[in-house]
Amino acid sequence: MADRRPIPVDWAGPLWNVAAVADKFRHFQKRSRGTAVSKSASRARLFEIIRRRSFGRGEVTLASGRKSDFYFNLKPTMLDPEGATLLAELTYEALKDDNLDFIGGLEMGAVPLAGALAQISWIKGHPIAAFFVRKKPKEHGAKLAIEGLPRGETLQGKRVVIVEDVTTTGGSAMKAVESVRETGAEVVLVLTMVDREEGATDTFGAAGLPFRALYKASEFLKA
Repeated sequence: MADRRPIPVDWAGPLWNVAAVADKFRHFQKRSRGTAVSKSASRARLFEIIRRRSFGRGEVTLASGRKSDFYFNLKPTMLDPEGATLLAELTYEALKDDNLDFIGGLEMGAVPLAGALAQISWIKGHPIAAFFVRKKPKEHGAKLAIEGLPRGETLQGKRVVIVEDVTTTGGSAMKAVESVRETGAEVVLVLTMVDREEGATDTFGAAGLPFRALYKASEFLKA
């Protein structure tokens, strides 16, 4: 059984020493989890969580306007403690060698994913910052289209991955791609948790974008 005691943090010490806190967190992870779980085992476990919490059958209308007899709602998985952790870990493993600066995507599906990945990337010692793109800019305040950056900081010249929870034709992710490209950032690739296999590969290919998916819809339809 996992050790669920609180992570030991010396609150009397300097709170700005984030590296020391991260080291303690990594040590605690090793102590509480014992033998490391393999990537294939993590993927299999996450598959079961998605199948149980986020996959269903029944007629629905998708964001693209298409009708379907099955659906994915990744939010119950993204907001589940184990599901969120596994999604972040597998996403990090899929992206850690791409020399990225930022991860983000269109609200709302990308928000939990980007935030969880940012957190685990810091813990792993390879920080990737997060942001999200509003479907339309705020009508008050700073009227931002891209949220998460401090004043004076931009995505210009940064290497960015666009992330999405479920991808159908790729239209929603392309809205995020276009907003990010307008800032002068380099969109390196698009990563989705589940590809419904309904045209996204062609959409991103036409835009000159590599496309990866942690899972394919057909895997769940065959299960």
